[in-house]
Amino acid sequence: MKKLNKLSIAGYGAGDAANNLAFTTATMFLLVYYTDVAGISAAAAGTLLLVVRIFDAFADVFAGRVVDRTYSKRFGKFRPFIMFGSIPLLLLSVATFSIPELGESGTLLYAYVTYAALGLAYSLVNIPYGSLAGAMTQDPAERAKLGSARMIGGMLVGSALGIFVAPLIKPGANLQATFTTITLVFVVIGAALYLFTVLTAKERVHRAVPNVTFKQSMDTLKGNRPLLMLCVSSFFFLTGYLALTSVQLYYLRDVLGRLDLYPVLSITQLVLTFVLAGFMPKLVRNLGKKRVYIFSSLLTVIGGAIVFFTPASQVWIGFTGLIISLVGVLAVNIVVWALEADTVEYGEWKTGVRTEGITYALFSFTRKTGQAVGGALAAYALALGGYKSGAVQTPDAVFGIQIAAGALPAVMTILAVLVMAKYTLTDAMHARILTEIQARRTGGTVSADADADTDTVSADTAPLASSN
Repeated sequence: MKKLNKLSIAGYGAGDAANNLAFTTATMFLLVYYTDVAGISAAAAGTLLLVVRIFDAFADVFAGRVVDRTYSKRFGKFRPFIMFGSIPLLLLSVATFSIPELGESGTLLYAYVTYAALGLAYSLVNIPYGSLAGAMTQDPAERAKLGSARMIGGMLVGSALGIFVAPLIKPGANLQATFTTITLVFVVIGAALYLFTVLTAKERVHRAVPNVTFKQSMDTLKGNRPLLMLCVSSFFFLTGYLALTSVQLYYLRDVLGRLDLYPVLSITQLVLTFVLAGFMPKLVRNLGKKRVYIFSSLLTVIGGAIVFFTPASQVWIGFTGLIISLVGVLAVNIVVWALEADTVEYGEWKTGVRTEGITYALFSFTRKTGQAVGGALAAYALALGGYKSGAVQTPDAVFGIQIAAGALPAVMTILAVLVMAKYTLTDAMHARILTEIQARRTGGTVSADADADTDTVSADTAPLASSN
Protein backbone atom coordinates (compact mmCIF):
# COMPACT_ATOMS: atom_id res chain seq x y z
CA MET A 1 0.00 0.00 0.00
CA LYS A 2 1.46 3.36 -1.02
CA LYS A 3 2.30 5.97 1.57
CA LEU A 4 -0.20 8.57 2.74
CA ASN A 5 0.13 12.05 1.28
CA LYS A 6 0.71 15.03 3.54
CA LEU A 7 -2.79 16.40 2.99
CA SER A 8 -4.38 13.18 4.27
CA ILE A 9 -2.16 13.19 7.35
CA ALA A 10 -2.93 16.86 8.04
CA GLY A 11 -6.63 16.23 7.49
CA TYR A 12 -6.60 13.41 10.03
CA GLY A 13 -4.83 15.63 12.54
CA ALA A 14 -7.43 18.36 11.99
CA GLY A 15 -10.11 15.93 13.15
CA ASP A 16 -8.53 15.54 16.58
CA ALA A 17 -8.10 19.29 16.85
CA ALA A 18 -11.86 19.56 16.33
CA ASN A 19 -12.54 16.75 18.82
CA ASN A 20 -10.49 18.49 21.47
CA LEU A 21 -12.39 21.74 21.15
CA ALA A 22 -15.05 19.80 23.08
CA PHE A 23 -13.01 17.12 24.87
CA THR A 24 -9.97 19.04 26.15
CA THR A 25 -12.07 22.05 27.09
CA ALA A 26 -14.08 19.71 29.30
CA THR A 27 -11.12 17.85 30.82
CA MET A 28 -9.17 21.04 31.54
CA PHE A 29 -11.92 23.33 32.75
CA LEU A 30 -15.15 21.50 33.55
CA LEU A 31 -14.22 20.72 37.17
CA VAL A 32 -13.18 24.34 37.68
CA TYR A 33 -16.38 25.52 35.97
CA TYR A 34 -18.54 23.32 38.18
CA THR A 35 -16.85 24.34 41.45
CA ASP A 36 -16.03 28.00 40.77
CA VAL A 37 -18.83 29.12 38.41
CA ALA A 38 -21.84 26.82 38.80
CA GLY A 39 -21.34 26.54 42.57
CA ILE A 40 -21.35 22.73 42.69
CA SER A 41 -19.35 21.27 45.60
CA ALA A 42 -16.12 19.42 44.84
CA ALA A 43 -17.53 16.14 46.18
CA ALA A 44 -20.73 16.44 44.10
CA ALA A 45 -18.69 17.39 41.04
CA GLY A 46 -16.47 14.35 41.55
CA THR A 47 -19.46 12.03 41.68
CA LEU A 48 -20.91 13.73 38.58
CA LEU A 49 -17.68 13.22 36.63
CA LEU A 50 -17.48 9.58 37.73
CA VAL A 51 -21.08 8.72 36.82
CA VAL A 52 -21.23 10.57 33.50
CA ARG A 53 -17.84 9.40 32.27
CA ILE A 54 -18.75 5.79 33.01
CA PHE A 55 -21.93 6.41 31.01
CA ASP A 56 -19.65 7.80 28.28
CA ALA A 57 -17.68 4.57 28.32
CA PHE A 58 -20.81 2.52 27.61
CA ALA A 59 -21.79 5.08 24.97
CA ASP A 60 -18.51 4.21 23.21
CA VAL A 61 -19.51 0.54 23.00
CA PHE A 62 -22.91 1.53 21.61
CA ALA A 63 -21.21 3.79 19.06
CA GLY A 64 -18.81 1.02 18.08
CA ARG A 65 -21.67 -1.34 17.25
CA VAL A 66 -23.47 1.38 15.28
CA VAL A 67 -20.30 2.02 13.29
CA ASP A 68 -19.69 -1.68 12.55
CA ARG A 69 -23.24 -2.05 11.24
CA THR A 70 -23.03 1.01 8.97
CA TYR A 71 -21.46 1.39 5.53
CA SER A 72 -21.87 3.97 2.77
CA LYS A 73 -20.57 3.18 -0.73
CA ARG A 74 -19.94 6.89 -1.33
CA PHE A 75 -18.40 8.00 1.98
CA GLY A 76 -17.23 4.73 3.54
CA LYS A 77 -17.82 3.48 7.05
CA PHE A 78 -16.57 6.31 9.24
CA ARG A 79 -16.78 9.71 7.60
CA PRO A 80 -20.62 9.99 7.60
CA PHE A 81 -20.60 10.05 11.41
CA ILE A 82 -18.07 12.88 11.41
CA MET A 83 -20.09 14.80 8.81
CA PHE A 84 -23.45 14.64 10.55
CA GLY A 85 -22.45 14.38 14.22
CA SER A 86 -19.99 17.24 14.50
CA ILE A 87 -22.40 20.19 14.77
CA PRO A 88 -24.58 18.61 17.52
CA LEU A 89 -21.39 17.77 19.43
CA LEU A 90 -20.08 21.33 19.30
CA LEU A 91 -23.44 22.85 20.26
CA LEU A 92 -23.71 20.52 23.26
CA SER A 93 -20.31 21.79 24.42
CA VAL A 94 -21.85 25.28 24.54
CA ALA A 95 -24.79 23.97 26.58
CA THR A 96 -22.51 22.14 29.03
CA PHE A 97 -20.64 25.35 29.86
CA SER A 98 -23.81 27.48 30.07
CA ILE A 99 -25.58 26.38 33.25
CA PRO A 100 -28.48 28.71 34.12
CA GLU A 101 -29.45 29.63 37.70
CA LEU A 102 -31.81 26.79 38.64
CA GLY A 103 -31.13 26.29 42.32
CA GLU A 104 -28.89 23.61 43.82
CA SER A 105 -30.86 20.56 42.60
CA GLY A 106 -31.75 22.06 39.22
CA THR A 107 -28.16 23.08 38.56
CA LEU A 108 -26.89 19.60 39.35
CA LEU A 109 -29.57 17.95 37.17
CA TYR A 110 -28.78 20.29 34.26
CA ALA A 111 -25.08 19.49 34.62
CA TYR A 112 -25.74 15.74 34.55
CA VAL A 113 -28.01 15.89 31.49
CA THR A 114 -25.87 18.21 29.37
CA TYR A 115 -22.58 16.49 30.15
CA ALA A 116 -24.10 13.05 29.45
CA ALA A 117 -25.51 14.29 26.12
CA LEU A 118 -22.12 15.78 25.27
CA GLY A 119 -20.48 12.43 26.02
CA LEU A 120 -22.88 10.49 23.79
CA ALA A 121 -22.42 12.94 20.92
CA TYR A 122 -18.65 12.76 21.36
CA SER A 123 -18.73 8.94 21.19
CA LEU A 124 -20.69 8.98 17.93
CA VAL A 125 -18.02 11.23 16.37
CA ASN A 126 -14.82 10.09 18.08
CA ILE A 127 -15.26 6.32 17.70
CA PRO A 128 -15.55 6.62 13.90
CA TYR A 129 -12.71 9.15 13.87
CA GLY A 130 -10.39 6.94 15.90
CA SER A 131 -11.30 3.86 13.84
CA LEU A 132 -10.50 5.75 10.64
CA ALA A 133 -6.73 5.54 11.20
CA GLY A 134 -6.74 1.76 10.92
CA ALA A 135 -8.66 2.01 7.64
CA MET A 136 -6.33 4.59 6.09
CA THR A 137 -3.13 2.50 6.19
CA GLN A 138 -1.62 -0.71 7.59
CA ASP A 139 1.98 0.49 7.53
CA PRO A 140 3.38 0.94 11.09
CA ALA A 141 5.44 4.00 10.19
CA GLU A 142 2.48 5.62 8.43
CA ARG A 143 0.28 4.89 11.43
CA ALA A 144 2.90 6.52 13.63
CA LYS A 145 2.59 9.60 11.39
CA LEU A 146 -1.17 9.60 11.88
CA GLY A 147 -0.66 9.25 15.62
CA SER A 148 1.74 12.19 15.53
CA ALA A 149 -0.71 14.27 13.47
CA ARG A 150 -3.47 13.41 15.89
CA MET A 151 -1.34 14.43 18.84
CA ILE A 152 -0.33 17.71 17.16
CA GLY A 153 -3.96 18.55 16.38
CA GLY A 154 -5.08 17.89 19.92
CA MET A 155 -2.10 19.64 21.46
CA LEU A 156 -2.57 22.77 19.36
CA VAL A 157 -6.02 23.11 20.91
CA GLY A 158 -4.82 22.22 24.39
CA SER A 159 -1.98 24.73 24.16
CA ALA A 160 -4.30 27.46 22.91
CA LEU A 161 -6.58 26.80 25.86
CA GLY A 162 -3.64 26.95 28.25
CA ILE A 163 -2.16 30.08 26.73
CA PHE A 164 -5.29 32.16 26.19
CA VAL A 165 -8.02 30.72 28.45
CA ALA A 166 -6.36 29.41 31.62
CA PRO A 167 -4.97 32.85 32.66
CA LEU A 168 -8.57 34.12 32.68
CA ILE A 169 -9.62 31.62 35.38
CA LYS A 170 -9.02 33.87 38.36
CA PRO A 171 -11.21 35.10 41.26
CA GLY A 172 -13.56 37.95 40.39
CA ALA A 173 -13.62 37.37 36.63
CA ASN A 174 -16.90 36.89 34.73
CA LEU A 175 -16.14 33.27 33.92
CA GLN A 176 -19.63 32.39 32.67
CA ALA A 177 -19.43 34.96 29.87
CA THR A 178 -15.91 33.76 29.08
CA PHE A 179 -16.87 30.11 28.70
CA THR A 180 -20.03 30.85 26.71
CA THR A 181 -18.14 33.04 24.24
CA ILE A 182 -15.29 30.56 23.83
CA THR A 183 -17.54 27.56 23.19
CA LEU A 184 -19.61 29.50 20.63
CA VAL A 185 -16.44 30.42 18.73
CA PHE A 186 -15.42 26.75 18.84
CA VAL A 187 -18.62 25.78 16.99
CA VAL A 188 -17.43 27.69 13.91
CA ILE A 189 -13.79 26.58 14.10
CA GLY A 190 -14.69 22.97 14.85
CA ALA A 191 -17.14 22.68 11.96
CA ALA A 192 -14.45 23.86 9.51
CA LEU A 193 -11.87 21.40 10.89
CA TYR A 194 -14.26 18.45 10.74
CA LEU A 195 -15.12 19.29 7.12
CA PHE A 196 -11.41 19.31 6.26
CA THR A 197 -11.07 15.83 7.77
CA VAL A 198 -14.04 14.46 5.84
CA LEU A 199 -12.67 15.78 2.54
CA THR A 200 -9.08 14.54 2.94
CA ALA A 201 -8.89 11.46 5.21
CA LYS A 202 -10.05 8.57 2.99
CA GLU A 203 -10.37 4.85 3.73
CA ARG A 204 -7.97 2.69 1.70
CA VAL A 205 -7.81 -0.67 3.54
CA HIS A 206 -9.78 -3.53 1.98
CA ARG A 207 -12.60 -5.00 4.06
CA ALA A 208 -14.19 -8.33 3.13
CA VAL A 209 -17.23 -7.74 5.36
CA PRO A 210 -18.54 -4.12 5.21
CA ASN A 211 -21.47 -4.72 7.61
CA VAL A 212 -20.39 -6.64 10.70
CA THR A 213 -22.87 -8.66 12.75
CA PHE A 214 -22.99 -8.61 16.55
CA LYS A 215 -21.63 -12.18 16.69
CA GLN A 216 -18.72 -11.26 14.43
CA SER A 217 -17.92 -8.26 16.63
CA MET A 218 -17.92 -10.39 19.76
CA ASP A 219 -15.81 -13.11 18.11
CA THR A 220 -13.08 -10.63 17.20
CA LEU A 221 -12.97 -9.29 20.76
CA LYS A 222 -13.15 -12.63 22.54
CA GLY A 223 -9.79 -13.91 21.36
CA ASN A 224 -7.97 -10.59 21.08
CA ARG A 225 -5.65 -10.83 24.08
CA PRO A 226 -3.33 -8.00 22.95
CA LEU A 227 -6.32 -5.65 22.78
CA LEU A 228 -7.44 -6.62 26.28
CA MET A 229 -3.94 -6.05 27.68
CA LEU A 230 -3.68 -2.68 25.94
CA CYS A 231 -7.08 -1.75 27.35
CA VAL A 232 -6.08 -2.61 30.93
CA SER A 233 -2.79 -0.73 30.65
CA SER A 234 -4.55 2.29 29.17
CA PHE A 235 -7.13 2.25 31.95
CA PHE A 236 -4.40 2.68 34.55
CA PHE A 237 -2.51 5.24 32.49
CA LEU A 238 -5.59 7.36 31.78
CA THR A 239 -6.66 7.24 35.43
CA GLY A 240 -3.40 8.92 36.39
CA TYR A 241 -3.35 11.28 33.41
CA LEU A 242 -6.88 12.58 34.01
CA ALA A 243 -6.16 13.11 37.68
CA LEU A 244 -3.25 15.33 36.63
CA THR A 245 -5.19 17.11 33.88
CA SER A 246 -8.14 17.82 36.17
CA VAL A 247 -6.03 19.56 38.84
CA GLN A 248 -3.19 20.99 36.75
CA LEU A 249 -4.68 24.48 37.02
CA TYR A 250 -5.23 24.07 40.77
CA TYR A 251 -1.61 22.95 41.19
CA LEU A 252 -0.18 26.00 39.43
CA ARG A 253 -2.64 28.47 40.95
CA ASP A 254 -3.12 27.20 44.51
CA VAL A 255 0.05 25.21 45.28
CA LEU A 256 2.84 26.98 43.41
CA GLY A 257 1.01 30.31 43.36
CA ARG A 258 2.00 30.85 39.74
CA LEU A 259 -1.03 30.76 37.47
CA ASP A 260 1.06 32.80 35.03
CA LEU A 261 3.10 29.64 34.38
CA TYR A 262 0.11 27.94 32.73
CA PRO A 263 0.76 29.60 29.34
CA VAL A 264 4.46 28.70 29.69
CA LEU A 265 3.49 25.09 30.34
CA SER A 266 1.19 25.08 27.32
CA ILE A 267 3.81 26.56 25.00
CA THR A 268 6.36 24.03 26.27
CA GLN A 269 3.92 21.17 25.63
CA LEU A 270 3.30 22.44 22.12
CA VAL A 271 7.01 22.63 21.29
CA LEU A 272 7.60 19.17 22.76
CA THR A 273 4.72 17.77 20.73
CA PHE A 274 6.24 18.95 17.45
CA VAL A 275 9.66 17.62 18.50
CA LEU A 276 8.26 14.21 19.49
CA ALA A 277 6.07 14.01 16.39
CA GLY A 278 9.11 14.62 14.21
CA PHE A 279 11.18 11.69 15.40
CA MET A 280 8.52 9.32 16.78
CA PRO A 281 8.27 7.26 13.54
CA LYS A 282 12.05 6.71 13.65
CA LEU A 283 11.92 5.92 17.36
CA VAL A 284 9.19 3.36 16.71
CA ARG A 285 11.26 1.73 13.95
CA ASN A 286 14.35 1.50 16.18
CA LEU A 287 12.80 0.56 19.52
CA GLY A 288 9.33 -0.72 18.70
CA LYS A 289 6.02 0.64 19.93
CA LYS A 290 5.98 -1.43 23.12
CA ARG A 291 9.33 -0.15 24.36
CA VAL A 292 8.46 3.46 23.47
CA TYR A 293 5.25 3.09 25.49
CA ILE A 294 7.06 1.67 28.54
CA PHE A 295 10.02 4.08 28.56
CA SER A 296 7.72 7.07 28.07
CA SER A 297 5.48 5.92 30.91
CA LEU A 298 8.46 5.77 33.24
CA LEU A 299 9.08 9.47 32.55
CA THR A 300 5.54 10.16 33.76
CA VAL A 301 6.29 8.23 36.96
CA ILE A 302 9.42 10.29 37.61
CA GLY A 303 7.60 13.56 36.97
CA GLY A 304 4.70 12.59 39.21
CA ALA A 305 7.06 11.73 42.06
CA ILE A 306 8.74 15.15 41.73
CA VAL A 307 5.36 16.94 41.82
CA PHE A 308 4.23 15.00 44.90
CA PHE A 309 7.40 15.36 47.00
CA THR A 310 8.39 18.93 46.08
CA PRO A 311 7.45 21.58 48.68
CA ALA A 312 5.14 24.34 47.44
CA SER A 313 7.91 26.89 47.93
CA GLN A 314 10.13 25.19 45.32
CA VAL A 315 8.25 26.51 42.31
CA TRP A 316 10.69 25.63 39.56
CA ILE A 317 11.32 22.09 40.80
CA GLY A 318 7.59 21.43 40.93
CA PHE A 319 7.12 22.97 37.50
CA THR A 320 9.95 20.82 36.10
CA GLY A 321 8.19 17.76 37.50
CA LEU A 322 5.08 18.74 35.56
CA ILE A 323 7.12 19.07 32.35
CA ILE A 324 8.80 15.68 32.79
CA SER A 325 5.48 14.01 33.51
CA LEU A 326 3.85 15.55 30.46
CA VAL A 327 6.72 14.55 28.14
CA GLY A 328 5.91 10.94 29.01
CA VAL A 329 2.19 11.55 28.49
CA LEU A 330 2.76 13.11 25.07
CA ALA A 331 4.90 10.22 23.84
CA VAL A 332 2.47 7.57 25.09
CA ASN A 333 -0.46 9.38 23.52
CA ILE A 334 1.31 9.35 20.15
CA VAL A 335 2.23 5.66 20.11
CA VAL A 336 -0.89 4.23 21.76
CA TRP A 337 -3.09 4.85 18.72
CA ALA A 338 -0.74 2.85 16.51
CA LEU A 339 -0.83 0.04 19.07
CA GLU A 340 -4.62 0.05 19.00
CA ALA A 341 -4.69 -0.07 15.20
CA ASP A 342 -2.40 -3.12 15.28
CA THR A 343 -4.96 -5.01 17.36
CA VAL A 344 -7.49 -4.56 14.54
CA GLU A 345 -5.28 -6.67 12.26
CA TYR A 346 -4.81 -9.19 15.05
CA GLY A 347 -8.60 -9.60 15.30
CA GLU A 348 -8.89 -9.87 11.51
CA TRP A 349 -6.12 -12.48 11.46
CA LYS A 350 -7.94 -14.56 14.05
CA THR A 351 -11.44 -14.33 12.52
CA GLY A 352 -11.20 -13.06 8.95
CA VAL A 353 -13.36 -10.00 9.75
CA ARG A 354 -12.15 -6.39 10.25
CA THR A 355 -14.02 -4.71 13.10
CA GLU A 356 -12.39 -1.30 13.60
CA GLY A 357 -15.53 0.09 15.23
CA ILE A 358 -16.00 -2.33 18.11
CA THR A 359 -12.23 -2.74 18.61
CA TYR A 360 -11.74 0.99 18.97
CA ALA A 361 -14.91 1.19 21.06
CA LEU A 362 -13.65 -1.34 23.61
CA PHE A 363 -10.33 0.48 23.76
CA SER A 364 -12.09 3.81 24.19
CA PHE A 365 -14.43 2.25 26.77
CA THR A 366 -11.54 1.41 29.07
CA ARG A 367 -9.91 4.78 28.45
CA LYS A 368 -13.16 6.58 29.28
CA THR A 369 -13.51 4.47 32.42
CA GLY A 370 -9.99 5.46 33.41
CA GLN A 371 -10.82 9.08 32.74
CA ALA A 372 -13.92 8.75 34.91
CA VAL A 373 -12.01 7.25 37.81
CA GLY A 374 -9.09 9.68 37.44
CA GLY A 375 -11.29 12.78 37.31
CA ALA A 376 -13.38 11.58 40.25
CA LEU A 377 -10.32 10.70 42.36
CA ALA A 378 -8.88 14.16 41.67
CA ALA A 379 -12.11 15.84 42.78
CA TYR A 380 -12.31 13.64 45.89
CA ALA A 381 -8.72 14.54 46.76
CA LEU A 382 -9.72 18.22 46.61
CA ALA A 383 -12.76 17.55 48.80
CA LEU A 384 -10.82 15.52 51.39
CA GLY A 385 -8.21 18.27 51.58
CA GLY A 386 -10.93 20.84 52.22
CA TYR A 387 -10.55 22.87 49.01
CA LYS A 388 -12.50 26.17 49.11
CA SER A 389 -13.18 28.12 45.94
CA GLY A 390 -11.69 31.63 45.93
CA ALA A 391 -9.89 31.18 49.27
CA VAL A 392 -6.28 30.76 50.35
CA GLN A 393 -5.86 26.99 50.58
CA THR A 394 -4.90 25.23 53.80
CA PRO A 395 -1.88 22.87 53.98
CA ASP A 396 -4.31 19.94 53.85
CA ALA A 397 -5.90 21.30 50.67
CA VAL A 398 -2.46 21.82 49.12
CA PHE A 399 -1.53 18.23 50.01
CA GLY A 400 -4.75 16.95 48.41
CA ILE A 401 -3.90 18.77 45.18
CA GLN A 402 -0.37 17.32 45.22
CA ILE A 403 -1.78 13.81 45.64
CA ALA A 404 -3.99 14.28 42.59
CA ALA A 405 -1.29 15.95 40.48
CA GLY A 406 1.67 13.77 41.49
CA ALA A 407 1.04 10.63 43.51
CA LEU A 408 -1.98 9.35 41.56
CA PRO A 409 -0.34 9.70 38.11
CA ALA A 410 2.86 8.01 39.34
CA VAL A 411 1.17 5.03 41.00
CA MET A 412 -1.32 4.42 38.20
CA THR A 413 1.38 4.67 35.52
CA ILE A 414 3.50 2.07 37.34
CA LEU A 415 0.52 -0.31 37.13
CA ALA A 416 0.17 0.50 33.41
CA VAL A 417 3.84 -0.40 32.82
CA LEU A 418 3.52 -3.70 34.70
CA VAL A 419 0.67 -4.75 32.40
CA MET A 420 2.38 -3.54 29.22
CA ALA A 421 5.55 -5.47 30.08
CA LYS A 422 3.64 -8.66 29.22
CA TYR A 423 2.16 -7.34 25.95
CA THR A 424 2.60 -9.96 23.21
CA LEU A 425 1.77 -8.24 19.90
CA THR A 426 5.25 -7.09 18.90
CA ASP A 427 5.98 -5.13 15.73
CA ALA A 428 7.59 -8.20 14.15
CA MET A 429 4.56 -10.34 14.93
CA HIS A 430 2.28 -7.66 13.47
CA ALA A 431 4.33 -7.65 10.25
CA ARG A 432 3.92 -11.41 9.94
CA ILE A 433 0.18 -11.14 10.56
CA LEU A 434 -0.12 -8.55 7.79
CA THR A 435 1.72 -10.89 5.41
CA GLU A 436 -0.64 -13.74 6.23
CA ILE A 437 -3.74 -11.55 5.86
CA GLN A 438 -2.54 -10.35 2.46
CA ALA A 439 -1.83 -13.93 1.40
CA ARG A 440 -5.39 -14.91 2.25
CA ARG A 441 -6.78 -12.06 0.16
CA THR A 442 -4.66 -12.95 -2.86
CA GLY A 443 -5.16 -16.69 -2.49
CA GLY A 444 -1.56 -17.34 -1.47
CA THR A 445 -0.29 -20.39 0.36
CA VAL A 446 0.68 -18.69 3.61
CA SER A 447 -1.90 -19.36 6.31
CA ALA A 448 -2.28 -18.85 10.00
CA ASP A 449 -3.80 -21.09 12.59
CA ALA A 450 -6.40 -18.89 14.22
CA ASP A 451 -5.93 -20.79 17.45
CA ALA A 452 -2.15 -20.59 17.42
CA ASP A 453 -0.45 -19.40 20.56
CA THR A 454 0.90 -15.87 20.13
CA ASP A 455 4.31 -16.75 21.55
CA THR A 456 4.68 -19.51 18.95
CA VAL A 457 3.68 -17.22 16.10
CA SER A 458 6.27 -14.61 17.07
CA ALA A 459 9.08 -17.02 17.87
CA ASP A 460 10.96 -16.80 14.57
CA THR A 461 10.65 -13.06 14.10
CA ALA A 462 13.13 -10.24 13.59
CA PRO A 463 15.95 -9.43 16.06
CA LEU A 464 15.04 -8.13 19.50
CA ALA A 465 15.90 -4.52 18.66
CA SER A 466 12.90 -4.26 16.32
CA SER A 467 10.47 -6.71 17.87
CA ASN A 468 8.75 -4.62 20.52
